[in-house]
Amino acid sequence: MSPVAYPHSELTEKIIGAAIEVHKHLGPGLLESAYQVCLCRELASSGIAFAVEVPLPVSYKGHLLEAGYRLDIVVEELVILELKSIEQLNSVHEAQLLTYLRLSGKRVGLLINFNVALLKDGIIRRVV
Repeated sequence: MSPVAYPHSELTEKIIGAAIEVHKHLGPGLLESAYQVCLCRELASSGIAFAVEVPLPVSYKGHLLEAGYRLDIVVEELVILELKSIEQLNSVHEAQLLTYLRLSGKRVGLLINFNVALLKDGIIRRVV
């Protein structure tokens, strides 16, 4: 499936809507992997293209090195989704997403923590 030409804000709103739908049905307290597969199902049912566990090589002194990093989900080849199911997000999680954006050359990422009572409290939108 080729990427659809959504403006980033429209695409991120669709992603957030899908994440809210997943959270509404599952609630907090599950493993990240459960939210990941359900979010992928929601994206697919909405006709939104995505890739899961996308390898992310590290650029070091002009060399791309496989270091075992994987992007949780990349939507429409534009937006990185970093999913969590933890008690609280902190600055290191935001730094992780920013590093993934820099290494991948992507401009938009969403950090989503499903382990919250209201999902709106667990979403950080980061546009670089």
